[in-house]
Amino acid sequence: MSAAAGDKPIRLAVFSTPEHLPIVRAAVERICELIGFDAEHVTRVVLSVDEAMTNIIRHAYDGAGDRQIDVELAAVGEQGCQRLRIRIRDYGRPVDPNTIRPRDLSDLRPGGLGVHIMSECMDTVEYKQAEGGGTMLTMVKRLPPADGGSAG
Repeated sequence: MSAAAGDKPIRLAVFSTPEHLPIVRAAVERICELIGFDAEHVTRVVLSVDEAMTNIIRHAYDGAGDRQIDVELAAVGEQGCQRLRIRIRDYGRPVDPNTIRPRDLSDLRPGGLGVHIMSECMDTVEYKQAEGGGTMLTMVKRLPPADGGSAG
């Protein structure tokens, strides 16, 4: 992906309905491919975004399908390190970022693994209260080195 393309993030505003999730997944998948992520990392990033969006729909919006979710995808380079930065902002019920934690994996029951999945698949996951209400989630994934070494 050219440096100029990285200067122009992709921005989507979608409704909080599961029917819009495939659109967001397709955009994330495509930008990952353009940056140069391999299939495994594309899958991990797409899964992380899907989990984040699902959590917003369920928890911030209590399942309401008519609320706005903003998604920004940006390829960013820093000292030769190519990264994908994903920002997902909701306008729902504010949550204290310090209370967002993965569920204990020994607690065997369906659901509740989204935060764990995101933290395992992405290099950084950060929640902040958004100005004007809601939450801003920022996730970053570094492009692994071409030599196959592990960069996260």
